Amino acid sequence: MKVWSIKTPLFVFIIMLSAGCAVHSPQSVSPPLPVPASFSEQNSLPVERWWEAFGDADLNLLMEEAFSGNPDLMQAYERFEQSRAIYRSTTAARRPSIDLQGQWSREDTPSFFGNNTGNSYILSLAAGFELDLWQKLKSRSMAAGLDMEALREEIKTLYISLSARIADLYYLAAEQRAQLKLTEQTINSYTDILSLVEGRYRQGLVPALDVYQARQNLFRVRARRAVLESSLRVTEHALSVALGHYPDNKTTGGLIELPETPAAFPSGLPSELLSRRPDVRAAFLRLKASDARVAVAVAERFPSFNLLGSYGTSSFVFSTGDIVGSFWKVLVNLSQPLLDGGRRSAEVDRSRAVFRENLAHYHKAVLKAFQEVEDALVRNRTSEERITQLQEQAEAAGSALRLSQERYMQGLSGYLPVLIAQTLYFDTQSQLLTARRQLISDRVTLARALGGEWMEHEIQERLTVNNHKGGGS
Repeated sequence: MKVWSIKTPLFVFIIMLSAGCAVHSPQSVSPPLPVPASFSEQNSLPVERWWEAFGDADLNLLMEEAFSGNPDLMQAYERFEQSRAIYRSTTAARRPSIDLQGQWSREDTPSFFGNNTGNSYILSLAAGFELDLWQKLKSRSMAAGLDMEALREEIKTLYISLSARIADLYYLAAEQRAQLKLTEQTINSYTDILSLVEGRYRQGLVPALDVYQARQNLFRVRARRAVLESSLRVTEHALSVALGHYPDNKTTGGLIELPETPAAFPSGLPSELLSRRPDVRAAFLRLKASDARVAVAVAERFPSFNLLGSYGTSSFVFSTGDIVGSFWKVLVNLSQPLLDGGRRSAEVDRSRAVFRENLAHYHKAVLKAFQEVEDALVRNRTSEERITQLQEQAEAAGSALRLSQERYMQGLSGYLPVLIAQTLYFDTQSQLLTARRQLISDRVTLARALGGEWMEHEIQERLTVNNHKGGGS
């Protein structure tokens, strides 16, 4: 068999040609536009473990329960463990590998002097190492490491989203219980008024229309109660599942009164937002990982050099004689792509397109982060203003209701003003409860938009426990 070999001049030529090839240089990345000097509105209070500002021990316990039992978090941690294993694997490829190889056989072969029967064995150590001249292995390991760090940032994002969801559901359930309480009080009030109207009707003081209108108002509020109860149960079920439980209404707390809303959280400086938002950091890390993969694709077009070696002992014992001794071999393996139909060039183009896609995604994440903070600041301010206006409206509606009832009982006016005043007062009280809960939700949304690092302790503890369970490193 004829074996093709590379003569020394050609070998040197390939080395010199490859040395002249341009290895990919890392891209520099910056936000899409200059960062604003300040947000449109400012405020004050710490954002770390923001839910503790509400001073609710039950909410604090629910947060801890969600952080330990939420299925989405469990999935995220297992994805992180997968990425950590991939990173270890790609890092190991940059180190020498050593394999123990063994072989034993027994054979019987014919010869001129009769059958030749014997045993043979080979025991050796085989080592291999790829010279990373073009930073291919380093770039691949770097990309895997950046993916791992991006997943860690995505876990932080999940903590922020989960904490916001728990608080939103918790206070939504509290508002719905308060709405039910208001509805019960209104039903009792309307029932008392209906009794008075029916008494005046039996005395011939008012027409039958007043009775029908009073009953209509009462039935309208009673019908609303069923809707509120259904909504409350759905909210409690959602909160139970977020905690990692089957749907029930036993593990979600029984808060009935909405708490006093804490002051708004500090927006800080816009330049700090990019470092506080884990989703933005994750997008940046994904971008850097795609840049490293461009370097891998470029390096795949260059020659690869592998150092191979083996050392061992062998023994061939035959009836005609023994062959026993040690052996060793050193091999430098060169592989240079020549013709591949454009596959490697296409992979470079694809990797660069992925980088540009991730660059656009990063720019979008930056813009979205600033939008969410600005939107949350505006909603916090306008919700506070709306509550003030509704409180004034509720006082006016209460006064109108008392006056209309007094005039009706004195026979100075019909029942229609009472009916209108009842409806407005009840609706205003209900709107005020919703507005107060909406302000709490706006506070939660602002805390979510501002990000933070409070979840780092939770992640570190969880990963430490996972390492002890799985024996990871």
